Amino acid sequence: MAINVDIAYLIMPFIAWLVAGCTKFSVNSIRAKQLAFGLIGYGGFPSNHSAIVSSMAALIAFKEGIANPAFGVALALAFIVLLDANSLRRQIGKQAEAINRLRLQQETDLPPLRERIGHTKVELLGGISVGVFTAYIVYLFF
Repeated sequence: MAINVDIAYLIMPFIAWLVAGCTKFSVNSIRAKQLAFGLIGYGGFPSNHSAIVSSMAALIAFKEGIANPAFGVALALAFIVLLDANSLRRQIGKQAEAINRLRLQQETDLPPLRERIGHTKVELLGGISVGVFTAYIVYLFF
């Protein structure tokens, strides 16, 4: 029994993550006017999470069409991730800011909480753009 593997689906999430991550590092480094290794992680422009999930949805749309059930599943997953990044994780970041302000008023040895957790709508749109663009490139070459 032969297994037909389309490598595009295997490499797509990694390529989207890599392009979004390199773009985020470059944007943060330009803003900070130095190499921004300390800003690697959650939050920032573009959103890695939105790039990854939108790249898979877009690749499925390009290769299989939007009528394919897999596209519906990928789109639903993308919406969940995008909503989570913009609402829940953003609120967690705001709570971390408030806790850090309170922490400064107290004498404590606790390290500050990370405040850059969620994403703005612009950061999400940047991630979606990176995801769709990289999906189109992968579609053309694979």
